Amino acid sequence: MAKKKQQHKHGIQQRLGILLVNLGTPDEPTAKSVRKYLAQFLRDTRVIEIPRLIWWPILYLIILVTRPKASAEKYKKIWTEQGSPLMHYSRRQAQFVEKVLSNKFSGPINVGLAMTYGNPSIKSELEQMRKSGVQRLLVLPLYPQYSATSTAAVFDQVTRIFRSWRWIPELRFIHSYHDHKLYIDALVKSIKLNWEKNKPGDILIFSFHGIPQRNFELGDPYFCQCHKTARLVADQLELPDHRWQVVFQSRFGRTKWLQPYCAETMAELPKLGRKNIDVICPGFASDCLETLEEINMENKEIFMRAGGQSFNYIPALNDSPAHMQALCTLISQHTFGWPETLQSYDAGKAAVEAKESREHAIALGAER
Repeated sequence: MAKKKQQHKHGIQQRLGILLVNLGTPDEPTAKSVRKYLAQFLRDTRVIEIPRLIWWPILYLIILVTRPKASAEKYKKIWTEQGSPLMHYSRRQAQFVEKVLSNKFSGPINVGLAMTYGNPSIKSELEQMRKSGVQRLLVLPLYPQYSATSTAAVFDQVTRIFRSWRWIPELRFIHSYHDHKLYIDALVKSIKLNWEKNKPGDILIFSFHGIPQRNFELGDPYFCQCHKTARLVADQLELPDHRWQVVFQSRFGRTKWLQPYCAETMAELPKLGRKNIDVICPGFASDCLETLEEINMENKEIFMRAGGQSFNYIPALNDSPAHMQALCTLISQHTFGWPETLQSYDAGKAAVEAKESREHAIALGAER
């Protein structure tokens, strides 16, 4: 079948597009929906770097047969009336960013939300932006710490889609914001607000999603960026070294991953006299299965069974005012210099010029 012609339409006013991208979520907490989501996620070579001849049988004959039902039960535990918490908070983040920046910027903008896996897809959101006249695009993966398994996977999809476009937009891509001042400030504020309601524990645990140790050895900066985020937060909180620790969760398979492992640490802390703990997950922009179920249910149970007395999970930044301020400032900094962000931009004049351009093109024979 011949590729559909991408007809250029004259006279569409150019816009600035901002695309927020998170990991993704099943559409429903059912085995069928989870299987579809996991298949897309675990087929990505950025996520699983095992040779395909070895990985395909494991994925299709074992994982996608046994895991969807169990994962669906976990999703049911955190599902809300608004659906997936990750989707709910991601939508609120996109809505807030669009509201604030539409008032701040001088020119028209489009803010879209996409998921690397699942819906809405990156492809569908980029197509909507193209139809609306987006000619300058900023992509913000909602992963503060860079990893090839997450951030680079977004870049791969965006550039793969652009390979089929005749006319691609100007592109800027934010690859990390692990040490951005306002992001660190937002984490510190969240912890302090939580401690106003709950007495600080014996130790503050920073739990980040794990990646294979081999990825780090090959040059992935994720491990270092996670530690820098935690150190900057601990410094602002004036915590001595024995009052905070970094751990890594969500280990998958038998290979060696970044350590120390979260679950093993939870089982050991009570034995070391750390029976009252606070846990925060700075790598997640929105609460999701990994924070609400894995940390605040599974790991909490491990800790309490080992002799713990209190387990205080500090929620993800979600749509908190400080987090929204951080994201809007980050976007503003990275879109600096584009016409729509300048005070000198005249939206009315731009609209008139677009109309005149269309009339001129039609006079020269362009399609109406």
